[in-house]
Amino acid sequence: MRLASTIKSYAKRLRLLKVNRELLVFFVFSTETKVERKQHSAFRKCLLKDGFSMFQLSIYVRHCASAENADVHILRVKSFMPPKGTVSILCITDKQFGRMQIFYGRKEKPKPPVS
Repeated sequence: MRLASTIKSYAKRLRLLKVNRELLVFFVFSTETKVERKQHSAFRKCLLKDGFSMFQLSIYVRHCASAENADVHILRVKSFMPPKGTVSILCITDKQFGRMQIFYGRKEKPKPPVS
């Protein structure tokens, strides 16, 4: 009986590892000096080289085939992070990412000219 529960537990872990993931990288860096702007730009370029796409201004997203693959990319992001600033990484499943609701503001109609 114990062997059966161990096998079930192992199978469950394998299924969790095979679930596709989305990595979201959020970052905030100071850009007051020329050096800080260069570091910010280099960080963004490294994200793009690593397969991330811009989701919003300081939010980049990347699809990962497994938890192990996501861990590899998290380590890469840590490796090219500038010395100052804040970087947050959120790892979610495809299903969770698909449930995201995105809203857009209404476009303003041009006002008629006043004569």
